[in-house]
Amino acid sequence: MKSHRHSLLVAGLMACAAFTASAQPAPADPAGVMPPAAGAQAERHGKAMDPQQRMERMKARHAKRMADLKAKLQLTGAQQSAWESYAGAFTPPAMPPGPRPDVAKMTTPERLDRMQARQAEHQARFAKIADATRTFYSQLTPQQRQTFDAETVPRMHARGDHPRGHGPRPDAAPRG
Repeated sequence: MKSHRHSLLVAGLMACAAFTASAQPAPADPAGVMPPAAGAQAERHGKAMDPQQRMERMKARHAKRMADLKAKLQLTGAQQSAWESYAGAFTPPAMPPGPRPDVAKMTTPERLDRMQARQAEHQARFAKIADATRTFYSQLTPQQRQTFDAETVPRMHARGDHPRGHGPRPDAAPRG
C-alpha cells in the first residue's frame, strides 16, 4: 500500500512539475535579433500603399503565379490559345472614371441598389472565369489536369497560410 501511495505521489509531483514547466513563458530572443516573420510583418505593415501601388503589386504577383503555372503545365503549341483565353479571363475590370460615389450620403435603397449592381458585376466576372477555366481544363492531358488541380487549390491568404493563428498548415508550401 505504501509503495502504491508513494508511486502516486511521485507521479503527481512529476505531472505538476511538467505542467509548471510547460506554462513558463518562452525565453526572450537576444536583443537586436528580429525573427524573420517579424521582419516580414514590419515590412508589410510599414508604410501604407496607395491603391495604385497595391494594384501593381497584385498584378505582378498574379503574373508570376500564372507564369509558374504555365511552366509547370508544360503546354503544347495546340494548347496556347486555350491558355491565353484562360489567362485573359483574369484581367480585372477597369476602374470607372471619375470620383467614387459617397456611400455615406446615399439612402439605404440607393446603397442596396449599388450593392446589387456590384454583385451582378462580380457574378458575371466569375461566370467568365469559370467558363474560361472549363474550356482550358478540357484541353489538358490527364497529367496536366493533376498538376492544374494541385496548383489551383484555394489557399488561405490572410496570414501567410496560417489558419486563424494556429501556425502554418502542415501541407503549406512556402509561397512568394
